[in-house]
Order: sequence, then C-alpha cells, then structure tokens
Amino acid sequence: MKIAIRGLVILSSIVLISCGEKEEKKKDGFNVDRSKSTEKIAEDIPKNSDVPASQRITLEDKGVGQIKNITLEPEINTDMATAGEALYKSNCTACHKLDKRFIGPSPRGIMQRRSPEWIMNMILDPKLMTEQDRCAKDLLIEFNGAAMANQNLTIEETRSILEYFRTL
Repeated sequence: MKIAIRGLVILSSIVLISCGEKEEKKKDGFNVDRSKSTEKIAEDIPKNSDVPASQRITLEDKGVGQIKNITLEPEINTDMATAGEALYKSNCTACHKLDKRFIGPSPRGIMQRRSPEWIMNMILDPKLMTEQDRCAKDLLIEFNGAAMANQNLTIEETRSILEYFRTL
C-alpha cells in the first residue's frame, strides 16, 4: 500500500512539473515600454502643429467642464490673489515652477495664452480636460504623459488661484 501511494505521489509530481513548464524568452537588460500610455492620445493629435502646446495661444477655447463663463474685474482682488498664491504653493509647486518648465508647464504668462474658463476647468477636472480638450491632450503629450493631478479644489479656491495667476 505504501508503495502504491509513493508511486502515485511521484507520478502526480511529474505531471505537475511537466504541465507547469513554459518556455520563456529572457530579455537582456532593463526595458520599459511606455507606448501604451500615450498611444490613444497620440492617435487623435494632428501632426501639423509646429508650436508646442505650452506656448500655443488658445484664448477662444473655454475647455470642457463646469465653468462656462467668467467675468474678471479690471482690478486684481489682492486678498483673493494672496489666498490663491498660498493654495498654489501648497498644491501645485510639486509639478509647476514659476520660471521654468518642470513636470508641468510654468503658469507664468498663462493668462496671455489661455482663457480664464479653460484654466479653471483644467484645475477643477484635469482628467476630463485631457480626455476631451485638444490643447489639454497636446499638453499631456508634450509633458511625456505626466497627467495633472486633481487636487479636489472648490470653485472658489480655483478662482483664487486664477486671481493669483493674474499677478504673474
């Protein structure tokens, strides 16, 4: 009886080992394929744009999202701008630097390139914008697929950041 059990165990082991064997090709070195992350976005982008998205002027574009129309007062609200500066420093400086390109574009001069509505929509819902807005898609590609993080800011907080951008 013991011999039969041993034979059964050995036979089962051989079957399991032979079934589990796969021939895998080993790759030399380290390889990363990032083509999947921007493949879907890249197929929607026209190839004729010579100006990088970060420098393109699209003031007529309001973007996609809940902000449809904003009227800015001629005078900058300094209290709101101060609050916006504090929010910018605590939420945005990990990826955006004022005087240089970083993980994301510099906000300096953004008011001369984008509409206030576009800016607020991008801050409020960057995922929706990069899915549906042409300029946001182009920016995602220009900045190597580094998607802007949603900071879950309120409309009022986002409006304060916009007011701060007016001071830059």
